Amino acid sequence: MKKKMKIKIQRVEPGQLNDQLLLINLYLTQGLTFIISMIIFLFQRRNPLKLFYFPDNYNFLLWGAGLAAVMFVADLLVSKVISEKSMDDGGINEMLFRNRPVWHIVAIAAVVAVCEELLFRGAIQHAFGPYWTSILFAVIHIRYLRHWIPTGWVFLSSYGLGLIYIYSGTLWAPIVCHFLIDLVSGLVIRFRR
Repeated sequence: MKKKMKIKIQRVEPGQLNDQLLLINLYLTQGLTFIISMIIFLFQRRNPLKLFYFPDNYNFLLWGAGLAAVMFVADLLVSKVISEKSMDDGGINEMLFRNRPVWHIVAIAAVVAVCEELLFRGAIQHAFGPYWTSILFAVIHIRYLRHWIPTGWVFLSSYGLGLIYIYSGTLWAPIVCHFLIDLVSGLVIRFRR
């Protein structure tokens, strides 16, 4: 007689996650993000490899690093006015980066930047434009939905990423920006005392 396997889906609080489960969740969601983007490209009849052609010049670095710098300054100013509690993501970022080796923070930032920008800027924005893509991006980052300020911040960040994709003409600009934001944020959490 076969035993039936019951799968129970339940809400998990950040405190219930251990490091291994958090990393599995992170890499699985990024893998799903990548697979979903490939499926969308299939339906759009577009070659995703064309998005990764390297541009003739390095202006994309200015777009990506420039927006990242603006976002860091804006975040610093907002953090002076807004309480840390109203910017809380439930402790996920703290758990993810607090004890992580620097090489792994770099790897996480790179994987997340490539997978999420491929899906949101490369596939979804192609169909719906930067505004609706940014709404979806904010909703997907559900851990921020508890407070309107981080939700608005994620929306504005996403819209900025969409604009630099349009203006630079290459997916590399939002990838660089997303990578720098996640990398610097991760390193700040890692080395903050």
